[in-house]
Amino acid sequence: MSAIISTQPYLCQFNQRGFDAKGLCLGPTDDVQGGITAAMPGGSWLGALISGIVSDHFGRKTSIQLGAIIWIVGSVVVCASVNIPMLAIGRIINGFSVGICSAQVPVYISEISPPSKRGRLIGFQQWAITWGILIMFFICYGSSFIPGTAAFRLPWGLQAIPAVLLFLGLVILPESPRWLAKKDRWDEAVEVLTLIHGKGDPNSPWVIRELSEIREVVEFERANADVSYFELFTPKMLNRTTVGIFTQIWSQLTGMNVMMYYITYVFTMAGLAEPGTNAVLLPSGIQFVINVVMTVPALLWMDRWGRRPTLLVGAFLMCLWLCVNAGLFAVYGRAPYPGEFTSTAESMAVEGPPAKAIIAATYLFVASFAPTWGPVSWTYPPELFPLRLRGKAVALCTSSNWAFNFALAYFVPPAFANITWRVYVLFATFCAAMFLHVFFMFPETANKPLEEIEEMFDDSKPGAIKYVGTPAWKTKNTRNLVLRQERNEMLSSEEKMGATGEHKESAA
Repeated sequence: MSAIISTQPYLCQFNQRGFDAKGLCLGPTDDVQGGITAAMPGGSWLGALISGIVSDHFGRKTSIQLGAIIWIVGSVVVCASVNIPMLAIGRIINGFSVGICSAQVPVYISEISPPSKRGRLIGFQQWAITWGILIMFFICYGSSFIPGTAAFRLPWGLQAIPAVLLFLGLVILPESPRWLAKKDRWDEAVEVLTLIHGKGDPNSPWVIRELSEIREVVEFERANADVSYFELFTPKMLNRTTVGIFTQIWSQLTGMNVMMYYITYVFTMAGLAEPGTNAVLLPSGIQFVINVVMTVPALLWMDRWGRRPTLLVGAFLMCLWLCVNAGLFAVYGRAPYPGEFTSTAESMAVEGPPAKAIIAATYLFVASFAPTWGPVSWTYPPELFPLRLRGKAVALCTSSNWAFNFALAYFVPPAFANITWRVYVLFATFCAAMFLHVFFMFPETANKPLEEIEEMFDDSKPGAIKYVGTPAWKTKNTRNLVLRQERNEMLSSEEKMGATGEHKESAA
């Protein structure tokens, strides 16, 4: 959407406001454009909510495949849309798919990953998302030079292809061993653990330990009542539910999606293009390149950094760049001349060095989000919850993400029109608040087995004694301990295999 909303074919196809003095189409009203953009996160909110039920019943893998099918249907409707209601309905269907997949893919990855690589692997998911955004943006940029409605119908049709690849690719991947164990399919669970953790050896110490922990958790949870969403708000669960939900809410309130959805508005106000041209798209695309490149450090070092420091540094830096932009627009911004811009959301104009500084601060903001809140906001929530609650809990957390995504997508165009540069002050305030919330309330989960993280929150667990009375800011990253444990287990396995080989040679 971000690469299309400023192009003339789109503005003319969905024109509500007539034409300007130059004969250019003005497109939908700000409220309607906000509604069109917000239709997808609105559908995502609903999809995320029901994804927990779907995932617990059909499995993590099958629920993601179902999301892929729904995406293809939505893409067909969007590509064929001839009016605003049809476009909005197609985006709601697309959003429903995104809600399911965005909630269950992190769950699936977290349940098949070893503790020392879990953050990195979920980070790879975020990196893949940034690649998808980047590729799609430049497909839209290239299509913008095509005359007529094909300029936006082509990219809206091509977006169905990744869903086909996702559906087919999942066919050869295993189901979550934890979900299989929960359904009493233990033989399959052992096969999956042997494949992904034991390197083909079912007697690997790592497989045996992981299976033992899963069995203990499954038996404990089976002895308790069936899970419902209401259990997430019981006194025993409320703390981690609040932390998980706010991880997703804060990731939206950073303002990053404002940059994603409406970056062409910001750069047009900074004087990068004349109205009615596509010149603003190329510099806008640079932010998506930055998003891809700057996610790489998180993939390499997120588990080394830990979750808390990464979130704290990201919140501080984003607050800084938002304050810079607010100050530049407030001091150097002016009201646009009549007919200068096509959208009333483009409510300020800045020229000269201050405009270049705004562009630089915008790029630095994206560079601060990409290695911090981008990947960690998806890595952290699945780590917080026990197995029997994980599907529904992550679904609830993800639905809060999409609820705020919906609100911001709808709110930003009229907000720029009405409160101008103060929009940046609002998001800077959110970043300051999230810094304090993370510091005081978010415990460190990096490199801890999912079963140990349960002990951090549940005082009734046998191993919980070491965490009693420990505030969030004193919890530690146990990376070195986990790596040492994995190394010892690997050496033990190799010694065992060597001893077995010597015994066979002696018998021969």
